[in-house]
Amino acid sequence: MQPKSRKQALREYLAAHPIAAIGENEWRDLLRVLAPISESYLRELLRATGLPFAQPYAGIHQKSFDELEHALHEMLAIYNEAVRAGDRVLARYCRRQVIAAKDRARFIARSPKTAPDKQAQKNEMAQWMLVWLENPPVFPAWVEIRKRYSSSTDST
Repeated sequence: MQPKSRKQALREYLAAHPIAAIGENEWRDLLRVLAPISESYLRELLRATGLPFAQPYAGIHQKSFDELEHALHEMLAIYNEAVRAGDRVLARYCRRQVIAAKDRARFIARSPKTAPDKQAQKNEMAQWMLVWLENPPVFPAWVEIRKRYSSSTDST
């Protein structure tokens, strides 16, 4: 008998335990039930279900700059809340999500198979995430200035 795939195990879990959204409790339960599974693969499987995610479990979407900006702002809100509450575990988790996304962007940018325009996009996205990591409270103002600067240089 063939072992169940993670995808099949997730389908069975969701059929037995209907959930409306992915929050901390659901995320932890699914990591436990589907172990061993990477967070990125679990995210991929859950996105395919269409269930809404709460941050920081949704991770950092980076298909477009708008998506990246939205995800970083959401993550910043959770991060700031964790810092205010003294929740170092959650604050570190938020930072790890941004670091992982930055690493993915850099990996794609450095791949010889990636088109030059996509490499430039991913390098710029990695820069956004580096600013977020270096000084999260500065990110919102920085990204507004960066977008204004980028749009003014694009039109020249």
